Amino acid sequence: MFEGSIKSNSDLRRAWWDSLFVDHSIFRLIWTNLSEVVPGKVWRCNHPTPSRLRSLKRRLNLHTLVNLRGKRQCGSDALSRKASHRLNLTHLDMAFESRGAPHKDRILRFYDMYRTLQFPMLMHCKSGADRAGLASGLVLLFEGGTSTEALNQLHWRFGHFNRSRTGILDAFFLRYQTEAEGRLSFIDWVRTEYDEDRLRADFKAGKLASFLNDQILHRE
Repeated sequence: MFEGSIKSNSDLRRAWWDSLFVDHSIFRLIWTNLSEVVPGKVWRCNHPTPSRLRSLKRRLNLHTLVNLRGKRQCGSDALSRKASHRLNLTHLDMAFESRGAPHKDRILRFYDMYRTLQFPMLMHCKSGADRAGLASGLVLLFEGGTSTEALNQLHWRFGHFNRSRTGILDAFFLRYQTEAEGRLSFIDWVRTEYDEDRLRADFKAGKLASFLNDQILHRE
């Protein structure tokens, strides 16, 4: 695993090796999982390579890159941080997890971040399926959208499997839909009523789908 920052050509070569073959970005050279979330304002994708980030910066007039994986010791992380610096993009870390009940404090931190960051913005996780889907659903609810619209961001077309352990993300939006939508704004529900421990206890994942997602595809 690549550690540290890129300070030499040797570091750069090691970062690329780690990114391509340990973090599987060799598949992301042609597969982008890019999608518009809020027209002209917010996009989602898998972890972009430096050249793709450069192209998207020009095409979408990006100002901010939000890393949903959090700070990591890996080549992909080092490469995107270096590319963001060169492109004068604001690089923000907002770590979510894909197989646990979304943490209240992280949702509220993301909400505060979203209200103050500079748009247009691009957000990414590793594959652009689960954490990107969660964050995209949150963004739509921050913008006044519905839980149904949020759930559409967790879809098989992005590579999301709702019968695996990542289905707890769907269960999160469904819980808001059944418990409070139309009665409380989403952010007020998160602040005052959302119980992540209860959601975690109630959710049951399918064993076969979880095995496929975790052991065969090796998804984060």
